[in-house]
Amino acid sequence: MTDIAHAAPGSIAMGGIRAQAIVLRETGGPETLRLEEVAVGAPGPGEIRIRQTAIGVNFHDCYVRSGLYQTLPLPGTPGIEAVGVITDLGEGVPGFAVGQRVGYVSAGYGAYAEARCLPARLAVALPDRLSDAGAASILLKGLTACMLVRRVHVVAPDETILVHAAAGGVGQLLCAWARHLGARVIGTVGSPEKAEVARRAGADHVVLYREEDFVARVHAITGGEGVAAAYDAVGRDTFLGSLACLAPLGILVNYGQASGPVDPLPPSALAAKSNTLARPIVFHHLRSRAALDGMAGALFGLVEAGILRAETGLTLPLAQAGESHRILEARRTTGAVVLVP
Repeated sequence: MTDIAHAAPGSIAMGGIRAQAIVLRETGGPETLRLEEVAVGAPGPGEIRIRQTAIGVNFHDCYVRSGLYQTLPLPGTPGIEAVGVITDLGEGVPGFAVGQRVGYVSAGYGAYAEARCLPARLAVALPDRLSDAGAASILLKGLTACMLVRRVHVVAPDETILVHAAAGGVGQLLCAWARHLGARVIGTVGSPEKAEVARRAGADHVVLYREEDFVARVHAITGGEGVAAAYDAVGRDTFLGSLACLAPLGILVNYGQASGPVDPLPPSALAAKSNTLARPIVFHHLRSRAALDGMAGALFGLVEAGILRAETGLTLPLAQAGESHRILEARRTTGAVVLVP
């Protein structure tokens, strides 16, 4: 459930405010994302209220809007990450102050809004040198990359990994983080322009998957051995090829489905090389405060060291949320897409 409600004419609850937000009333195309006035209540115990300054747009939001993920009760406000300034504190909120900049990711949605209330346990303080747009560009993607290379599969020096959509937001971070850890990175992309992006991010080898068989190329690069891990956010179009790229004991990490959901796979399909399949969700890795602080600290440390870059590819007004989805789904940008209230 989100923490905002459609605002009716008249008074609002004591301590509440009015704000603009994107409200999804039925699933469908980008045109279903409409700007409305909503009521935002006062923060309850353990909550903060924030004025949002930058909102990250993710493929997850597109899946929710289209109905592929039926996880947002309708009508509701989509969006799972944003950055803002704390304007009010509820009771029992230690460690935060009014005026402080924070970022968050939340499986509870509600990020496509000017203001909102949020459980304080989800918020993280931001480094001073990281801009609001930069934080909204990298927080969820960076925490996802951290989960993928440090928790789901611990990337080791001298091993080879495969990263699909290597010029995408998470893909670039995976390339850079894995390279920093000493791994050799093979990235797949859809165009020569994106190949350059992937190389700059840290990919040692780049495969143009529309022009060549990425499975054959991976086996040629690895001398027939295959990769220790294949990170696949594309889904249906690449899943079986990713499995074929694995070395013995390798792991296929399917963390997204941009091309559509993957067909059922019998466990016996993994037996030929004793492979492993993982389908992680980042929110499950952020359930404890210690895990959130540890992963955010690792991410911000690499950002401040210049190893990871918070790159915003496109900034649009909140009212153009639908257009942001069109651009993201058409893969017309190589950097993050951010909405500004």
